[in-house]
Amino acid sequence: MSPRHLRAVPDVPEHLAADPEPAAAEVARTIVLRQLTGSPKSRRQLEEKLAEKDVPADVAAAVLDRMEDVRLVDDTAYAEDFVRTRQRTKGLARGALRRELAQKGVSGEAAEHALEAISEDTEREAAVELIERRLRGRPVPTGTDAESRAERDKAVRRLAGMLARKGYPPSMALGVVKDVLGGTEDD
Repeated sequence: MSPRHLRAVPDVPEHLAADPEPAAAEVARTIVLRQLTGSPKSRRQLEEKLAEKDVPADVAAAVLDRMEDVRLVDDTAYAEDFVRTRQRTKGLARGALRRELAQKGVSGEAAEHALEAISEDTEREAAVELIERRLRGRPVPTGTDAESRAERDKAVRRLAGMLARKGYPPSMALGVVKDVLGGTEDD
């Protein structure tokens, strides 16, 4: 890690960038702490950030191990908070949350433990809320003529598709849409 390179890194304090041979661990620690100031991060996210800043892998591992020891980096707690927040704000289902956690570097036991907090009932309630929010001010045709049925079928497909993109299983998505819309006459 060259001193010239460190001067270009915004996460490194001036006194470390000016030092011709800064302690790599001190630089790594500073980068990690600044990253954690904005929002919690998974270990892999921090590893990637340190790699971007050309911190040697052995130094990064040692600093991150120490951060885990003092519980500043905790993938299980990160996953629990991430799942709770994303499920509440975006209405995401377990499938989508599992994918997002994997993208953030959290998988396996930590991810599954966090996803256990979402029951099927909670997931279904979130799906109902998403559909009701989408339908506010947008009535769905209820007539029995062909044009009304075609419009209703189109609305059902769109709503089920929205839920599918949020990670809901197809059977749950379609069932919730039909429940909220009151089913169809030929079901």
